[in-house]
Amino acid sequence: MDGMSRAEVDKAESKDFALGGKPMRPRDAATLILLDRSGDEVQVLLGRRHRRHAFMPGRFVFPGGRTDPHDSRVKTVSPLPPEEELRIAGHHARASRARARAIALSAIRETYEEAGLLIGERVPFTSTRPGWQGFVEHGVSPSLERLRFVARAITPPGRVRRFDTRFLAAWRDDVAVALPEGGPTNELEELCWLPIEEAKALEIPAITRTVLEELQKRLADDPGLRPGAPAPFYRMLRNRFMRDTI
Repeated sequence: MDGMSRAEVDKAESKDFALGGKPMRPRDAATLILLDRSGDEVQVLLGRRHRRHAFMPGRFVFPGGRTDPHDSRVKTVSPLPPEEELRIAGHHARASRARARAIALSAIRETYEEAGLLIGERVPFTSTRPGWQGFVEHGVSPSLERLRFVARAITPPGRVRRFDTRFLAAWRDDVAVALPEGGPTNELEELCWLPIEEAKALEIPAITRTVLEELQKRLADDPGLRPGAPAPFYRMLRNRFMRDTI
């Protein structure tokens, strides 16, 4: 998608987004790319969104959603790597650490809600936040130390919803509890683990395919996903969808 004009991006994403929205600022969002390296090929978790959704209807996506700033107050058994905090937050203001925590924890919470996978450690956990009661019930404390920042993308203007999305990655063996019935929101159907090359052939959004291609390249050079590695940042600048590195 790098270098495409706005018209070209609109055409490529016409089935992913409802177009024609009023001008709006993008809202923070978080997506978690869960990776399974137990076999010969790295596999990735995807699920299909309901076709009634205005945002990416019927598309296979990673678990994720809008960031809740209150998630920054949720206790964890381990912090984000310092190398990842500022890059996730995206600025150098005093609130960077809280913003990064909120984004990262939102990705973990959404993965539970949509896929029934609780990432963390099996140690007692308490919280009064409604979205975290599953972690309380199953005795899982969320952990941030193995999350990796792999990409950032801002939804172009002219959509009914716009997000400033951070794509984070974690490993399947970071999952402390996997609920057989899936997540409580039922937002994702047909959850599946697939090799990355096969995942790219699914009915996925253009930006998801772009991020998967970026991730393939990074895994080839950095299979352990070291913290602090350069990552792509996609956004519309001067009527072109541009790729920067952060």
